Amino acid sequence: MNKFRLPEAFLAALKAVNVDPPFLFRKSGLPPTLCSSGDGMISTEQNFRLWHTLGEISDDPAIGLRMATLNVRHPPNMAAQHARTFGDALLDLARSRILSFSEETRIMKTKNECTIEFTGAMLNEGAPVLFLDAAFALMLETGRRGTQRPLHALRVELTRPVSHQEVYEAHFGCRVRFNARHNVIVFRAGDLELPFASYNAKLLARLRPQLDREIARLKTRETTSFRAKRVLKRLLGGKGTGVHEVAKELGMSCRTLQRRITEEGSTFRQLLNDARRELARLYLLHPSLGLSETAFLLDYEDPNSFLRAFRVWEGITPTEWRAMQRSGLRRTSEALRQPPD
Repeated sequence: MNKFRLPEAFLAALKAVNVDPPFLFRKSGLPPTLCSSGDGMISTEQNFRLWHTLGEISDDPAIGLRMATLNVRHPPNMAAQHARTFGDALLDLARSRILSFSEETRIMKTKNECTIEFTGAMLNEGAPVLFLDAAFALMLETGRRGTQRPLHALRVELTRPVSHQEVYEAHFGCRVRFNARHNVIVFRAGDLELPFASYNAKLLARLRPQLDREIARLKTRETTSFRAKRVLKRLLGGKGTGVHEVAKELGMSCRTLQRRITEEGSTFRQLLNDARRELARLYLLHPSLGLSETAFLLDYEDPNSFLRAFRVWEGITPTEWRAMQRSGLRRTSEALRQPPD
């Protein structure tokens, strides 16, 4: 699983909401010196664990929303702050998310609406709720600051069960629907043309080419197998996951895709297996996601097929693996409460 550098703005936002980063790292089973040691590189699974743990230790249902207002000055988001319009700012935020989290954003426009959603594990029930809160709130906060208007979303759809609906509707200024199929935020198409008072053409002329170069550099380091697995993660639980669908997404023929994967020492079946295994570990971190739901999201015909596959991957059942993760976090928490020798 690929790694990325934990943004400094995330650490600053934690401190601003009175959460000690080393404490959160320890409770998440990560080294407390993760960032102070100079590395700061984490995997998607570790990032999910951080956000899930943050939800467990905080009793503030709006903490993710609050962190977004503090993250708006994150350097990779600078282009979005100085975009020409709100629509351009959303595109810039999508660029910065690739660099910061290796997460792709899908922006779909119709005559009246603009729908924004993430892909892969962020698309459905497995996504950490606070991460999504912060991501959607950041889009809205960027628009409000840039346009200097009380901008509101048209609607927000969340896959989670109903919880603190009044908090979310007050923040987003719109109807929030829970138990939805996907996690999406929707804006009015006309809002995309709203001009930014902070528009800075000269600054953008420097920032955007730099962002594009960084993204291109990332992509040149990605093998075809890596790109194919990322597409598979996005397609699982929705569209078909056959070689034809993946080849189409990558803009190449099936023969070319299979040849490149073979040259890189893998097979399409193995990539599908690896994608399922990585997503399974992410989904099982989610406290309210059941095994049947996880099996469905991974495109297994029945839970038993998923159970058999997971035993091959990890040597234990999903229930045992989940219990081990929670037990590890509890032991970490108990150790923190022990008085020093």
